[in-house]
Amino acid sequence: MKNTISNCIERLGISVFDGKRMSRVLDSVIKELSFEIFVNGRHLVNQACTGHHLEELAAGFLRSEGLIDNRDDLVEIELSREAPRIDIRIKNRIPGKGFSRSISSSGARGVSGTVPGSAPKADFHVSPAQVLQLMKRLMQASIIHDVTRGTHCSALANPKDIIAAREDIGRHNTIDMLGGYALLNGIDCSDKILLTTGRVSSEIIIKARRIGVSMVISHSVATSKAARLAQELNICLIGYVRGGKFRVYAGDRVSIKARKEAT
Repeated sequence: MKNTISNCIERLGISVFDGKRMSRVLDSVIKELSFEIFVNGRHLVNQACTGHHLEELAAGFLRSEGLIDNRDDLVEIELSREAPRIDIRIKNRIPGKGFSRSISSSGARGVSGTVPGSAPKADFHVSPAQVLQLMKRLMQASIIHDVTRGTHCSALANPKDIIAAREDIGRHNTIDMLGGYALLNGIDCSDKILLTTGRVSSEIIIKARRIGVSMVISHSVATSKAARLAQELNICLIGYVRGGKFRVYAGDRVSIKARKEAT
């Protein structure tokens, strides 16, 4: 973990105003680099990211964009040792030239049409105590943010604990990393939860559906479009988890009677 943190941080001299005076300090600043994804020999996209978990990020991005559905669709993944670039071969054909583009650090993109993905489990419930405990553990996993205040953190979890956590300058990137992690490791996410520190927009719900999770829990708020889409896709959407309270925007899967397995 220490290596991951050091690889994502630069030490820069900056000026700080402390309320009374200006002073020069050496500060830890989150890195940003442009990461190129090539698919079947053609440049597909540039993404702004911190530069770690790049295989997961690329695989998850392709899944989010509907270019692959499962691990079998990936033929080869090769990460360049000299530049922030990854070359991927997939079984499916990719869209025309207009698909190639750049993605900002937020990763936000509009998506239309049907949303493929595994159907959430109808009998999947959590207790309020589990919601609060999982968010507490997500905040504890935000190690790079604690140092730089420059990242979002997301995690794949079950009702008991976090399975994997990822941090990046873009909240969409963290979701794609987890989608890639699940894809590359053959994890069924129909009984899993997606935790995130970022605002939940409709794009996040679409990514959650393509990953196949039954529930999204955020430290921040949700948009009205995200709430309506989550309801339509049968995804439980919980937001603004802080101070021992939270809001349920969609779904009815928080039960006082659910087993209190969080400790």
